[in-house]
Amino acid sequence: MLISAELGTPTTVPGRSSETYVVVDGVRKVYNAGASALEAVSSVSFAARAGEFVSILGPSGCGKSTLLMMVAGLEPLTAGRIDVAGQPITGPRADIGVIFQDPVLLPWKSVLDNVLFPIHILKRPVREYTERARQLLDMVGLSEFSAKRPHQLSGGMRQRVAICRALVHDPTLLLMDEPFSALDAITRDEMNAALLDIWQRYQKTVLFVTHGIREAVFLSDRVLVMARRPSTLIADVSIPLPRPRRLTIEETPEFNEICALLRAKIEESHGRRGAS
Repeated sequence: MLISAELGTPTTVPGRSSETYVVVDGVRKVYNAGASALEAVSSVSFAARAGEFVSILGPSGCGKSTLLMMVAGLEPLTAGRIDVAGQPITGPRADIGVIFQDPVLLPWKSVLDNVLFPIHILKRPVREYTERARQLLDMVGLSEFSAKRPHQLSGGMRQRVAICRALVHDPTLLLMDEPFSALDAITRDEMNAALLDIWQRYQKTVLFVTHGIREAVFLSDRVLVMARRPSTLIADVSIPLPRPRRLTIEETPEFNEICALLRAKIEESHGRRGAS
């Protein structure tokens, strides 16, 4: 059973639409067939509004990334339906940007050329997007590194390049698969703050996969909690914390109350699975 938990009135961000933009309806994913069948995702349904930041929270191996890749059109559905902007997902689309756990940068290309790589793939005129690429790099503090190669950058810097690359062709939906999980705690905090600055400027719809409770609360308008495999959604929690947010908000009682609620939902799901 899906639990909807309201801790207050979610903050309304100026300019955000109330239009439903992403619809996931009864989605299921089963790998293999017969005796070797493995159900990774079991009947997941939710919706996200245009411009909303939604985190998908759950333990490692619970199917979060599988669900995200189905929304991206990179993984076929076994059952159910996913619509983005009113159109069913049948494969990868240009209006969807994806950021993976690993930045997956091309080592022989410069930072600027890595950012522009989707433009080549989409067969768009590179010259028309070069200034946008430079603006994105400037926004994440990498304008001085545009001619560098990936091996000359730190892990956090490489992930900033990956974010710029995902945004360069101006997608309306941004999918992020635990992009900061390999970073140290201080760099992860810096990246979360930078991501919020980018999101507030460009107002993309974001689905963000994470197993970090505090990360999910800091970033999100809503947090969807997934149980262990086969994954189902067990809670949909609105985050009423004001925006813009700074890292100091993590020291407030309100922030820690929400974290405790999410932790309790996850622990409750483990208990139910263990008792069944």
